[in-house]
Amino acid sequence: MINVNGRDIETDAEGFLAHLDDWSEDVAKALSAQDQLDLGEKHWLVINWIRDYYAENATAPNLRLITKNIGNDLGEEYADKKYLFDLFPYGPAKQAGRYAGMPKPTGCV
Repeated sequence: MINVNGRDIETDAEGFLAHLDDWSEDVAKALSAQDQLDLGEKHWLVINWIRDYYAENATAPNLRLITKNIGNDLGEEYADKKYLFDLFPYGPAKQAGRYAGMPKPTGCV
């Protein structure tokens, strides 16, 4: 459970939202603050890309799907695993997906 702007938001043990409708940019900022990560423009591009992917495909993308598809939309540097791990050191699919309000991606341990 996290508190954002005076509202309790239910999360699971790993910090993923229990209810996707609870997501907001403030929720993403609160989750990233727990990891001591300041979200910049490049982070938000990835987070919003994941949200768009979920809206179109009804599933959270795993790392393989991200690196396979994100480069076409955001630029080839975003398709590089090292680049994504520099942005999200705890795992691009898992950490960025958590900030994006997604369920835990399939295949993430």
